[in-house]
Amino acid sequence: MAHVTQDFGVQSWCFREFKDNRKVAEYVKQIGLKKVELCGVHCSFDDESKWDEAIAAYREAGIQITSIGVERTSDEEAFNRRRFEFLKRAGGRLLNIHFNIANWEKVHPMMQKLGDEYDIDVGLHNHGGYQWTGSLDAVKYVLGKCGPRIGSYLDTAWCIQAGEDPIKWVKTFGKRVIGLHLKDFVFSREGKWSDVVVGTGSLKLPEFVATLGEVGFHGVTTLEYEADVKDPVPALSKCISAIRGTKV
Repeated sequence: MAHVTQDFGVQSWCFREFKDNRKVAEYVKQIGLKKVELCGVHCSFDDESKWDEAIAAYREAGIQITSIGVERTSDEEAFNRRRFEFLKRAGGRLLNIHFNIANWEKVHPMMQKLGDEYDIDVGLHNHGGYQWTGSLDAVKYVLGKCGPRIGSYLDTAWCIQAGEDPIKWVKTFGKRVIGLHLKDFVFSREGKWSDVVVGTGSLKLPEFVATLGEVGFHGVTTLEYEADVKDPVPALSKCISAIRGTKV
């Protein structure tokens, strides 16, 4: 699974203490990656006047913006359309989202339509046990109602935090898994979580990567490590070495 273990990006949220996109691009290059998923900390997707500057910061550094998120959705089409417009301009391929439980049934046909219009996929992010689409059953129900443009954007650590198994998740959804946040947690006796280098905590990394190969995963893969916000580079570098060194 060279696609997963060798060709992946990083979430700009890892560098949220650094608001200058050129600095973030330098960090992405420093850790040896060429792709980034951009979050709202580093660009306001509602302010088109900021887009070109943000996109140029990565493009000039040779960094590809693969996706944006995690973004909330709205029942106002103009709000959602701006996210697709940004991705089209940036050359990205995937919008990473949350659905609001109050209006998702109205919103998902709109997201399908916009995805078809812009040729951009929409990934539903699972955000742990405290977010309504954190469970496998909930995501199975929601995706069963959605069109084919909308799939699962699996966050491995939040999947585990919700009491789910990332390997079972991939086997359940198969090619409908269209994006990944590679992330790992350890837990205290009280159930509190802490970020660790991917594969050294609760995630069974070799088995997980092998399962991705079995289902033919070819989606967007993004490393995310949320700790060490003042100096994330050392831990991110260790994560990259662990991922690239995975044997299956």
